[in-house]
Amino acid sequence: MRLAAGALRAWRQRFDFGGRDVAAWFPGHMAKGLRQMKESLGKVDCLIEVHDARIPFSGRNPAFQEALGIRPHLLVLNKMDLADLTHKAKILERLEQEGLKNVLFTNCVKDENVKKVIPLITDLVSNSQRYQRAENVEYCIMVIGVPNVGKSSLINSMRRLHLKKGKASRVGGEPGITKAVLTRIQVSERPLMYLLDTPGVLAPRIESVEAGMKLALCGAIRDHLVGEGVMADYLLYTLNKQQQFSYVERYGLGEPSNDIESVLKRVALKLGKTHKVKVLTGTGECPCGPGTHGGGDGSELAGG
Repeated sequence: MRLAAGALRAWRQRFDFGGRDVAAWFPGHMAKGLRQMKESLGKVDCLIEVHDARIPFSGRNPAFQEALGIRPHLLVLNKMDLADLTHKAKILERLEQEGLKNVLFTNCVKDENVKKVIPLITDLVSNSQRYQRAENVEYCIMVIGVPNVGKSSLINSMRRLHLKKGKASRVGGEPGITKAVLTRIQVSERPLMYLLDTPGVLAPRIESVEAGMKLALCGAIRDHLVGEGVMADYLLYTLNKQQQFSYVERYGLGEPSNDIESVLKRVALKLGKTHKVKVLTGTGECPCGPGTHGGGDGSELAGG
């Protein structure tokens, strides 16, 4: 939903991050995971890097390319059903300028485009030097990416399509579901192909607070590390700046707003996320005055 340009008289042109430090958002154990991946490169033919299609240019871990870049590489931009692909051609053009020629958009929930992964991988490996693995009949592919972009979902989708089998990797809506490093999982018989599932690894130095905020909104960083309130406010700021006002109609706001507190209250009321609270003052009345909160014996407030 797009409203007239004057629907919101003056939305914010910049967001105040309040001096937040993204260094605190990087769990120390991720360095160990990256080191173990690097040590296992000898048995790997190709890398599949999975990233969120909603943020194709933000938050990818440059350490992957630095540490693992000697192998053929396919970038899978997953969750395409949640992304705005109006400018897909421009996205692919920019990624190619950054050296990424092999890019595939997927939706693992509906197995969309997932059938293209194995033919692409087979072609990449056949046109590359397999080093000491030249005699091996099976393909071994390492799946890498930041947390919660759908690495395990991709593996499960490939198993459904090619082996008619169920889940081999746990999936979830928050980062940190995959704990084990380099779990070997078969995804195809012909060609015989195994994928190495790996935990999500963030860059030790996220390029900016804004990039970190985008990762958090996409579920790659745990909410409590960033702060749910500032995440919601940044999302509102982004929607207004891009003139994406569908939230106005969805939650019955009447008009766009810059005030995150009023928006959240309206959302809570719309979703029925309210609860009764009892105000006790010793006199039977709230000190704010009779009826200020809708009743002396209890009031309904928006909350989670």
